[in-house]
Amino acid sequence: MIVRERILRNELTSGSVLSRRKPAKELGMSLLPVSEALQRLESDGLVESKPRVGTRVRVLTAQDVREQYLVREALECQSARLFAEKASPRERRELACMAEHMDVLFNRSAAGDNDHELLYVANSYHFHLHLRIAECTGCNALRETIEKNHLLIFNWLLRVGPRSLPPRFHRELIKSISGSDTEVAEKAMREHIGYGLEEVLRGIERRVHGE
Repeated sequence: MIVRERILRNELTSGSVLSRRKPAKELGMSLLPVSEALQRLESDGLVESKPRVGTRVRVLTAQDVREQYLVREALECQSARLFAEKASPRERRELACMAEHMDVLFNRSAAGDNDHELLYVANSYHFHLHLRIAECTGCNALRETIEKNHLLIFNWLLRVGPRSLPPRFHRELIKSISGSDTEVAEKAMREHIGYGLEEVLRGIERRVHGE
């Protein structure tokens, strides 16, 4: 939906009040499907309804984001374990290719080619790479929960801006989870999620307090 896209791109910022009539008019549809779409966004945690305010883009605190990272670590470590157990050779090769492309995008952004569109593309691809890992586990519930978690932190990462990561950051992750050792896979994912986390959270906190 157009509203979700605008939220993820930070075109609709934290606290922005959302009108049902405007997107209905833009898309040439009735208010009912727009209302249903906003309800889904509220279920995903991207928007919230407040008395005397109406529906607005959810206002996340730094503590909210910190807690979502704790949830992300638990979910993705399990995803890595299951991937090591269940992914097919074709899926492992696919993820290796995705990881190589992912590193190229992040390395370009960190090198100073940090326009907003490139950063959005890099974060979107990162989002889909981790969803693809979860898809390969065969557990739809895990994949759906990881997707919801990523949506909540996606635009915060976009707002923090480009990060400097090791050149082969995602390729090394996929290499580690593509073996048959589930303990190695879990450890690699835990380190991956935690890399530079405090720096990210400090950046988020600065932006929260600066608003």
